[in-house]
Amino acid sequence: MSQPPLDEVGTVLIGVDIGTTSTKVVAYDVHGRRHEQAEHGYPLDTTEAGQATQNPDLVLEAVLTGLGHVVSSCLRQGSRIAGVAFSAAMHSLLGLDGAGAPITPLITWADSRAVDQAERLRDTEVGKELYRRTGTPVHPMAPVVKLLWLRDEHPAVVEEAVRWLGIKEYVVARLTNQYLMDRSIASGTGLLEMGTAAWWAPALELCGVRAEQLPPVVSTTHRLAFAPDLARELQLGDAPLVIGAGDGPLANLGVGAVRSGVAACSVGTSGAMRVIVDQPGVDPLGRTFCYALDDERWAIGGSISNGGSVLDWVANAVTPDLGEHAAATLLQLAAGAPAGSDGLLMLPYLLSERAPHWNALVRGAYFGLTRAHGRPHLVRAALEGVCQQLALVLEAVEAAGREVHEIRATGGFLRDPFTRQLLTDVLGRDVGFANASQGSAFGAALLGMQALGLVASLEVAGDLVPVEEWRQADPAAAELYRAQRQIFGGVYQALEPAYRALHTLAAKPPRAPLG
Repeated sequence: MSQPPLDEVGTVLIGVDIGTTSTKVVAYDVHGRRHEQAEHGYPLDTTEAGQATQNPDLVLEAVLTGLGHVVSSCLRQGSRIAGVAFSAAMHSLLGLDGAGAPITPLITWADSRAVDQAERLRDTEVGKELYRRTGTPVHPMAPVVKLLWLRDEHPAVVEEAVRWLGIKEYVVARLTNQYLMDRSIASGTGLLEMGTAAWWAPALELCGVRAEQLPPVVSTTHRLAFAPDLARELQLGDAPLVIGAGDGPLANLGVGAVRSGVAACSVGTSGAMRVIVDQPGVDPLGRTFCYALDDERWAIGGSISNGGSVLDWVANAVTPDLGEHAAATLLQLAAGAPAGSDGLLMLPYLLSERAPHWNALVRGAYFGLTRAHGRPHLVRAALEGVCQQLALVLEAVEAAGREVHEIRATGGFLRDPFTRQLLTDVLGRDVGFANASQGSAFGAALLGMQALGLVASLEVAGDLVPVEEWRQADPAAAELYRAQRQIFGGVYQALEPAYRALHTLAAKPPRAPLG
């Protein structure tokens, strides 16, 4: 279907964000205004301990359904579709046979079954060099570590696999008939050398993968043509596909934190703190990641696995009598306890943990509990623990030599005034809360706009994303949280041997089919 000239109607670019539990498809114009949108979910299989896998074809179906809805809605509104750009959750892994059919489920970043391989590798010279060269921490999330696990636990699958890729590459191949991987997603595999943007031979040798089994690496602004039949079916005309980047770096772009020294803090189910820099680099202590945004920018920071999920756990385990939809009451409970929860700390490692320790063996713990503590303290300490973990990541970013002079925050965890002020007090900085509910989708759209010449620079993101509220830290609370953070970090260090002992004590289940 032909489209009218660019200047006759409004022009939109569609951002597609392939997330862990759903795909969001959103159309934006060059002023950052949101037009049509759709979201479709899919299940995450957690049957086996540590498992977090998906059916890649259900993800593909969600992408196509959402894209079809948004395209048709935009055309009905008279919009011109300039292109489609992609974001995706990083660190996923999928094996294909010679016909391009999946021989494994999609193994997501959240799958932790490679914990033993990560533990064996992390403190070796090989593991340290892997981090220094690739910028990807040695952790079960990383595809390089997942491949080690598959080699140990499912060698027949590794032998059968003709191609290895992630979910975005699988979707893009189905849309364009081309296997390619963008530099951003590739930078999170643990297989790509930062300095050369080429597959690093020692990493490939480590996990038994050949370079020809991996897709060629292209720029995040690389343009592709949709397969002709699909373009006609979706009514896309000659609109190109821009391959895009990983959801983490794009979230910075989507929240307007792309200029030097501006950090993005996102807290949804999980959380992250990242800053965009113009030169790649790693932390000498291994606390941060370094992933590409494009050929000239990198995101340095860290992700935490426990964000809003901790609030969900508290609601179920500590306040089940409040019902399923009692978030506001839960936060009122937390507000009933003083800052610092009268000396009660919670290490919120309910779903293992990533930055800044990158230790998949950790477990949650309350510390300092006395009979004087009640439910308000238990709830508040859990929320404080999430914020303290983000503060540790921020400290790691700055200790690695990255100046942060502004923080922009977003995410479902931060919708309430109480949690907004809590994060601000724990960080001890002014925090701006941005109106960017679909940050990675908008980041993908902006990257696509730059690729197609619709915006002059990615730095326009700072002007297009409004900060709806600025909050200032309470000095007394900030000082208390700063002092508690030293104890918080010390408790982790003290418990680390116990985490390892617990893991060793746990009986290893019989090898299960890959699923």
